[in-house]
Amino acid sequence: MATPPHLAAQLAVNVLDAHSLLAAFGVFGVGVVLFAETGLLIGFFLPGDSLLFTAGLLCTGAADRGLHLSLGPLLVAAALGALAGSQCGFLIGRKAGGALLARTRSAKLREGAQRAEELLERYGHAKAIVLARFVPVVRTVLNPMAGALGVPARTFTLWQVIGGLVWSLGLTLGGYALGSSIPNVDKYLLPVIALIVLVSLIPLAAEVLRSRRAAKETP
Repeated sequence: MATPPHLAAQLAVNVLDAHSLLAAFGVFGVGVVLFAETGLLIGFFLPGDSLLFTAGLLCTGAADRGLHLSLGPLLVAAALGALAGSQCGFLIGRKAGGALLARTRSAKLREGAQRAEELLERYGHAKAIVLARFVPVVRTVLNPMAGALGVPARTFTLWQVIGGLVWSLGLTLGGYALGSSIPNVDKYLLPVIALIVLVSLIPLAAEVLRSRRAAKETP
């Protein structure tokens, strides 16, 4: 029995490739992927940064790959996925404590959990929650870590909403703006995405440098 073309495309999706995810699931897939990446530990490997940027780019029609997304629904899906996922991760951490992270066999998750805890201790709740959004893996594990470490729910919710909106809408609109202003930007998509990921790490790098300078200046 033959498999329908649209179903075959979904079954053949590459979850590590942003365009493959978008071609298979469209705007709905953006919300689901962001929810999984920010709310479920099993989603730490998903390409949140590149997915948001590529989706924004595809809203302009600049990427000649037969796929066009609508900006309005995309922004809504991105925001809802990022915010609901983060809140879900926090609630999981509060209910399960650190048990889930303690039992994981993934070296990346363990390293991410350590970095997340360091962020919370070094920069305080508000700044750490916002900064974590821009660091792959850390944005997955910080949410349950915050719940397990007893971060107040109101504090977490406020700053995860602020950080989540800046991250999800910022990257999406960045892709849209670039696709609208540069002809044939699709030819440079991979290096542009790599640059976006590097730029997203700037806030964390700046805070690390600032902390080191302050430590040196302290008698």
